[in-house]
Amino acid sequence: MNENRHDEHDDVIEVTDLRRVYGGDRPAHGGDRGAGKGFEAVCGVTFSVGRGELFALLGTNGAGKTSTVELLEGLAPPAGGRVRVLGHDPYEERAAVRPRVGVMLQEGGFPSELTVAETIRMWAGCTSGARPTAEALDLVGLTRRSDVRVKQLSGGEKRRLDLALALLGRPEVLFLDEPTTGLDAEGRRSTWELVRALRDDGTTVLLTTHYLEEAEELADRLAILHEGRIAASGTPAEVTASQPSRISFELPDGFFLGDLPPLAELGVSDHQTAGRVIKLRTTVLQRTATALLLWAARERVELRGLDVRSASLEEAFLRIARDAAAGNAGGAGGSQQREAAA
Repeated sequence: MNENRHDEHDDVIEVTDLRRVYGGDRPAHGGDRGAGKGFEAVCGVTFSVGRGELFALLGTNGAGKTSTVELLEGLAPPAGGRVRVLGHDPYEERAAVRPRVGVMLQEGGFPSELTVAETIRMWAGCTSGARPTAEALDLVGLTRRSDVRVKQLSGGEKRRLDLALALLGRPEVLFLDEPTTGLDAEGRRSTWELVRALRDDGTTVLLTTHYLEEAEELADRLAILHEGRIAASGTPAEVTASQPSRISFELPDGFFLGDLPPLAELGVSDHQTAGRVIKLRTTVLQRTATALLLWAARERVELRGLDVRSASLEEAFLRIARDAAAGNAGGAGGSQQREAAA
């Protein structure tokens, strides 16, 4: 990940109290996303992204990820709040922003009868300072497929073509909306390597993804959206640190749970037993693991099946989503409209 810390004085993307409403001209009120004249898909979101930083937006379907990114891309005006990309309003000042930005949408629409190379050349004709076609093909691993018609490409190959077109103009800011959907494991890893290289060269990247491993691997910082609001944000390590780590092991023969040191002294916040297997949860992993291993050494016993692991981003994501849903119970509306407001 990028070693450079986020510098608010060098923000390339600035989002302040951003709101988006479908089917009406004013935001919903009283916390009900379906109230008022329209469905509020984005409800006062604020974040910023520094130059050369990769920022990930995460969330379940209907959380507001795509609705937010479309506002940043200048595809629609916000219902409220403020957006700046490279110092400009991306909707009102589109001509100043668009040549410096690359966009990879969830789904691209290509003429099916054109070949891959023809598609890139066509797109390059509308792009200032476009890369040579051969370079664009090589970047995304499509050189051997250059003469293949678009309609004959696999889903993963079409996603790579989407990425090639987003990179044609050597963008300063790159928006990637679910970039590795449909790719196999090798293709996903190759895309990760390319995105890392672009970021390391100074490109600012805003990524949405359903693959939490992808965000954990790539993101310098991230935000988790739930029902149009940011439920958590920070570095991947900061977000996962908010969740308990896990230790599991099998009790040695002749020992019982009560023979362990007091769990509270070990820093254990919760425990479960399944026969002889003990599962502990702790927010102070090193302290708990050290105390447990010292106890085993004193007793001269082996903790069979010992498994010590920090919380994953997936666990943090699921817990945050559950907590946010519980906190908003009864306050969410417009279930039929959520589907369209991804």
